[in-house]
Amino acid sequence: MNTTFAPFLNADPMTLSPIALFLQADIVVKIVMIGLLLASIWTWGIIITQSFKLRRASRASANFERDFWQAADIDSFAQLHRGATFPSAKILSAGLAEWRLSTAKRNIDRDGTRNRLATSLGAAVAGEVDRLADPLNFLATIGAVAPFVGLFGTVWGIMRSFANIAGQQNTSLAVVAPGISEALFATALGLFAAIPAVIAYNRLSHVINRLEARLNRFADGFHATLSRELED
Repeated sequence: MNTTFAPFLNADPMTLSPIALFLQADIVVKIVMIGLLLASIWTWGIIITQSFKLRRASRASANFERDFWQAADIDSFAQLHRGATFPSAKILSAGLAEWRLSTAKRNIDRDGTRNRLATSLGAAVAGEVDRLADPLNFLATIGAVAPFVGLFGTVWGIMRSFANIAGQQNTSLAVVAPGISEALFATALGLFAAIPAVIAYNRLSHVINRLEARLNRFADGFHATLSRELED
């Protein structure tokens, strides 16, 4: 016997040691456990990276908008921040690009320009929100699916326990308990993956919704500023 795992393999069948429960589990239950563990690691990776990403985007956009409303020349300000990748800067670039195209002709269609500006700015906001929210789809999937995957491992483990009862013709708890313990551990892992995913999804969705509202306010204000230029 491999001496490395001997203490776990010789552990009491009713032990709550995760390693012992994993090592004693059926191959199918082991696959379920490994899949749920990997999903949990991936979930926490997304939670951490998205939290920092959204915080940076919100802070950068807030500073950008504050400086924008204090700027005397929009073109100079846009040139100064050319190439910026945070949401407000991209919305400004999209609006200015449409403005230049719509006002390049001698006879300007004022209503058409306003409509195109609104469409361009709205599309830019939607694109930025979609880009930020895309990783959250995985959290939603894990939150919805992981408990059922864990339940599958539980059902399989319990079926194995009943098979042991039939094979040994013994209904003693000592025969059934190990398999049930391993099976219930699969459910626990499913919840361990799903609960943080659901909480993080709701929290990060709230942050994105607040950022979307900020971007829409900035887009509306920028649209109003350019619309006034058409009245001169």
